[in-house]
Amino acid sequence: MSNALAIAAVTKTLLNLITHGVSEMPGQKVTALPPEKARKASEDQINIFLYHTPLNAAWRNRDMPRQIRPGETGQPPLGLNLHYLITGYGKDDEDILGQKWLGKAMSILHDHPVLGAKEIKDALAASDLQDQIERVRITPQSISSDEMSKLWTAFQAPYRISMAYEVDVILIESMRPSQTPLPVLARGANDSGASAQADLIPPFPAIEDILRIDPNSGNLQPMQRRLSFELDDKFAILGHHFGLEEGDMSKVTLTVRLSTPRLEKPQDLAVAAGDGTDQQIIVKIPNVPADFPAGFYTVSVLVAPNGKPDETRTTNEWSLLLAPQMTNAMPLAVARVNIVDGLGQATINLTCAPEVRLEQRVTLALGDLEVRAEPRLAQTDPLIFVAKKIGAGAFRVRLRVDGVDSHIVDFTDPKKPRFIESQKVTIT
Repeated sequence: MSNALAIAAVTKTLLNLITHGVSEMPGQKVTALPPEKARKASEDQINIFLYHTPLNAAWRNRDMPRQIRPGETGQPPLGLNLHYLITGYGKDDEDILGQKWLGKAMSILHDHPVLGAKEIKDALAASDLQDQIERVRITPQSISSDEMSKLWTAFQAPYRISMAYEVDVILIESMRPSQTPLPVLARGANDSGASAQADLIPPFPAIEDILRIDPNSGNLQPMQRRLSFELDDKFAILGHHFGLEEGDMSKVTLTVRLSTPRLEKPQDLAVAAGDGTDQQIIVKIPNVPADFPAGFYTVSVLVAPNGKPDETRTTNEWSLLLAPQMTNAMPLAVARVNIVDGLGQATINLTCAPEVRLEQRVTLALGDLEVRAEPRLAQTDPLIFVAKKIGAGAFRVRLRVDGVDSHIVDFTDPKKPRFIESQKVTIT
């Protein structure tokens, strides 16, 4: 596989190839310069210019043959097609001589459609292009007069009769390491391989739903209306095979894992022996404000056979929202300052649980107005919201942390939901 010098190696090889082909015709100069700088002297000249390096679509996501074995994950090479422009110049700008030299260069490339490994090595051995598995081919390109005119306009040089060629493919090796796992010695216990079953439900532990447990009645409640939980809430994880294939809960240890991007590592909650069955697990969110930030979580269950921790199975993940809860004495009264034309500034101080981390986004929905929290120095600092140009009145409030709102609706009577009257701020 070639390295980053491969592009220069191709250009140098073409330069050497044409130089050698015209060696029997003295006085000929072969250069590799930009078109606007190529014509510096009044002499016979052939110029080679690389003007375009598009990606090769066929090699965009392919592994290199003979380098990646089945089961390994390789890094695709950088496959490139190189587009060159060959231009002939005659002595004293004689156009007939320019055509003569262009024809000679085209004849050389026509008779030499593939760059040989020795030619590439002699030009630039350090590129390793001579060792790549794919041959480097030279193909003439038919370019319309309109496209050719646009090219020379971009070069900002006087037009000269030219011919375009494509050289492909150049494979530059990725610097990222490949993943080469060790071979598999056995497929499961006793090399039994995959198992089949005549059942649509797989025999592996899985979560199918999460329901809230009503703190008064103990009944399970769906989460269609109340979308989030609070600290100290209980919920039920419904699923199957929490006791593995046998369904014997005395032979397994259950752990509920709560994961969120705000924590460096997930919070694992041990499930007591009486709180788990083969199809249901009861969990309580600990009332630890410092360790369970509000926001979005994923819930999974770890099922470990007793005495065999290396055979632990993990279920699918289920989403869970943990809401903030304002811990101030509510409702709250706030007096405005700097009142002008009936509008003033109100500063609202709130405390909440869980504690709000400094990197979390916090806002207060004050009626239909959203107010961003002021910067804080510590996680335990109170939240300060400054509402500017606000009138007097009573406003229902919601605290929003990382997109999760505090509860403002009471669903005690599912048929008649109502606002929680204490969640108000009166501004005077």
